[in-house]
Amino acid sequence: MTIQKITPFLWYSTDAEEAAAFYAGIFPDSRVVRVTPVPSAGSTKIVEFELFGQPFIAMISGQPEPFNHSISLMVSCDTQEELDRYWNALLADGGSPQACGWLKDRFGVSWQIVPADLIPMMVDSDRVKANRVANAMMKMVKFDAAALKAAYLGTAD
Repeated sequence: MTIQKITPFLWYSTDAEEAAAFYAGIFPDSRVVRVTPVPSAGSTKIVEFELFGQPFIAMISGQPEPFNHSISLMVSCDTQEELDRYWNALLADGGSPQACGWLKDRFGVSWQIVPADLIPMMVDSDRVKANRVANAMMKMVKFDAAALKAAYLGTAD
């Protein structure tokens, strides 16, 4: 695995290997690359993995702070079926749904599972369309791509 200039780094207290395998089992073009113990640092391990071919690094080493919404991983989905699949998989075994397309997986990592056209609709220069999408989004937990598109087009009920 080649380290990029910017690589997401996740610090877990104990579950980095399990989390990396869990994520790699959900997303295509994903894998655990290597788990390397750091003997001079007790039970510390470095876990290198890829999601959709994007390199990530995780570390197991007594996490001082829990994960929070300050940083999240956003997954852009082309279809409602893809959105539903990732949403359900990441919630499995103890995840919790949050508002506006966010969820926390069982490891406490925050994810945003969004339709691919959400951000383009929200930043549209036509602020009336963009505001309709934002208003519709604020009422949702898991996103309904068709309802967001209908809000954007002004055809929602």
